[in-house]
Amino acid sequence: MTDPGKQRHVEIKDGEETVAAAEVTTSQKSGGTVHASLHAQPGHIAPGSRASLVDAVMDLPEVQASEHLQATVPLGDTESLQRLRERTNDTATRPAGSTALVDANIPPVGEPESGQEPGETSSP
Repeated sequence: MTDPGKQRHVEIKDGEETVAAAEVTTSQKSGGTVHASLHAQPGHIAPGSRASLVDAVMDLPEVQASEHLQATVPLGDTESLQRLRERTNDTATRPAGSTALVDANIPPVGEPESGQEPGETSSP
């Protein structure tokens, strides 16, 4: 029997307007694979909005309980891709049409994320 997973919708807003959103599906079992599709509103949005979306996805308890991430990000969304690299380990990215496919490992809670020194936190 297949694992239907748990689905979540995450949004980043600027005032009343949604500027970035993600659909996230996690395995019912701890240590599984997370599937995420990240999207930002076309055109200019406030710097940091895309990174905030990645942080919101990565900070979900069910994502933290998972071991692997498979994500789709619009090709050219360097802010989201960079933040995903910072928040994951062994990150591989490849183009697929108008999107970038990201495969990565999610660091265990309490382990430094990629690009961090031990004892350094990801929040200012």
